[in-house]
Amino acid sequence: MDFGMKNRLSHIIKPKTGKTVMLAVDHGYFQGPTTGLKDVRKTVTPLIPLADCLFITRGMLRTSVDPKSDVVLCLRVSGGPSILGELSNEDITTSMEEAIRLNASGVGMSIYVGASNEDRTISNLGRLVNEAERYGMPVLAVTAVGKEMARDARYLGLACRIAAEIGAHFVKTYYCEEFHKVVEGCPVPIVMAGGKKIPEKNALQMTANAIKEGASGVDMGRNIFQSDNPVGMIKAIKAIVHKGASVEEAFEIYSKK
Repeated sequence: MDFGMKNRLSHIIKPKTGKTVMLAVDHGYFQGPTTGLKDVRKTVTPLIPLADCLFITRGMLRTSVDPKSDVVLCLRVSGGPSILGELSNEDITTSMEEAIRLNASGVGMSIYVGASNEDRTISNLGRLVNEAERYGMPVLAVTAVGKEMARDARYLGLACRIAAEIGAHFVKTYYCEEFHKVVEGCPVPIVMAGGKKIPEKNALQMTANAIKEGASGVDMGRNIFQSDNPVGMIKAIKAIVHKGASVEEAFEIYSKK
């Protein structure tokens, strides 16, 4: 891994703790103006100073983020189908030159293991890694599994290991029972996906569990921006990830309005 790659990755995964709190606001690329992201600028502006990295599409970056913001970017570069179609039918939609123009520190795309277009999404990841490495750009592989497959350590571990084998520099996946097995089988950093909105204390507990079991941080969206106190929630998540705060301590942070 050359200087540029290491330097960009250090913007996302902070060297002091070896951890990251990424804010995922890329949901609109297949869900449209979903709850909490109808006005992306209004949602992200108060959260940018608190996030280690923003996971976002180029369209929302251009329209909804102040260019003068002190923000680290991981750019979503895959897409194609909407929530109405077959989500695994994705392709690469954004060039590496565009990612560099937008000052991204990383790029991310999804792979769908066990889905109908599994082979194409994994091949797309390989092509993205090939192109990204020419520019020293880290690649985040976002793992999903087929609808018939359980989100358990066996299948998520399979998806994460495949992503690493193909060359992803870090991986995003869901939390599950025996999450440590997923981490142990993946030689690159894993960040936990927040998933659907759940009660705040449950989300904090899930974060604490993931960090304890070896995650290098979180890439959380709905459990932050759909919270009744998004600023308090991201502060609470950061306290767990970077400072080792307990769930109770973090919940107190979230509760302060």
